[in-house]
Amino acid sequence: MSTPLRLGIAGLGTVGVGTVRIIQRQAALLTARTGRDITISAVSARSRDKDRGVRLGDYAWEDDAVALATRDDVDVFVELIGGDEGPAKAAVEAAIGAGKHVVTANKALLAMHGQALAEAAEAAGVALRYEAAVAGGIPVIKALTEGLAGNEITRVMGVMNGTCNYILTRMQSAGLDYDTVFKECEELGYLEADPTLDVGGIDAGHKLAILAAIAFGTRVDYDALTIEGIERITIEDIEQAADMGYRIKLLGVAQNSGRGFEARMTPCLVPESSPLGQLEGPTNMVVLEGDSVGQIVLRGAGAGEGPTASAVMADVCDIARGLDLPVFGVPASSLKTVQASTQDTPSAYYLRMELFDKPGALARIASVMGESGISIDRMRQYGHSSERAPVLIVTHKTSKDALDAAIAAMPATGVLASDPVALRIETL
Repeated sequence: MSTPLRLGIAGLGTVGVGTVRIIQRQAALLTARTGRDITISAVSARSRDKDRGVRLGDYAWEDDAVALATRDDVDVFVELIGGDEGPAKAAVEAAIGAGKHVVTANKALLAMHGQALAEAAEAAGVALRYEAAVAGGIPVIKALTEGLAGNEITRVMGVMNGTCNYILTRMQSAGLDYDTVFKECEELGYLEADPTLDVGGIDAGHKLAILAAIAFGTRVDYDALTIEGIERITIEDIEQAADMGYRIKLLGVAQNSGRGFEARMTPCLVPESSPLGQLEGPTNMVVLEGDSVGQIVLRGAGAGEGPTASAVMADVCDIARGLDLPVFGVPASSLKTVQASTQDTPSAYYLRMELFDKPGALARIASVMGESGISIDRMRQYGHSSERAPVLIVTHKTSKDALDAAIAAMPATGVLASDPVALRIETL
């Protein structure tokens, strides 16, 4: 039998405790599958005395994550602290510098510092693995780097934040407004300490930046993404989209077009009958498209103790087996700088606005859109009041630049009573 693979686990929150539980419960299975015993040498967290419901007395304790990362009896440093700076970054850098393999669930760290960390890990000859950083228990990193290695990836898309998907599907199923469901999520503990990480699209954007780097051989570049959250989505949007056969999702899309690299994490309309349209509750789904395989759909739990710890252990097991892969699927030195698209691929758009109830108001808006080269597919008024008329417009395919120009010109018409909400209609 080979020597044991010894872990140091920093961060004993939900995922850290879940990881400890798997190692304690599945020790024999892990050994059978990897050919090595997988053990824990030491752990670290902010509070030593907290009852976490799992046996920790057999392990050494380090108050400092950096000290844990550099211990002589640690072969793999498991970083489950979180955050793109501070102790998480310092400890990962220290582990790599000390010649330790690293497993992390930290999408923010990789989205912001992935290139530098990948170069450092590959120069040191150690693994940097992060399956748990994207889509929880869904093995999407392994799918891209291994299962689809023979494909040129043409598009990556997905619902990558379970909280946002819960909010949007709950609004639809219960007929509740955004603020009511947001408060419900707070009470259920679904939101991050800073809720904008969830509802603002930031958390999901970190994940998309990582997937795009693997899929297209580019340096991780979070700043190249267009990010928009779900805060402006109303129950009226949900209901009107459903009436047209669509569902609203916070959807990440990354693709290479003739215009360059496109990546966005924004609310979109998707066909109700599509796999993404049918996705309910706090579940994640990633759709991958390759030139040989076509389209594949991966669906599963995007967060939680068990699913995320399962992904952590998948990486640990690969290290135990001796699997040696570049961090982003190809050597970090060969990753290309993102060449952002000069213009998004044309698409149909959904527009909602309120107009003052004046004669010819609709005609003025239609005229502005026509002057921007936008053709209208459908137009509808609903819920008319004595002073304002809510209006819904669906365009034919148009560019985002043309749409932005039309929206910028609308206030000059004198009939616009609210800022327009524009949502892309994504084809699958």
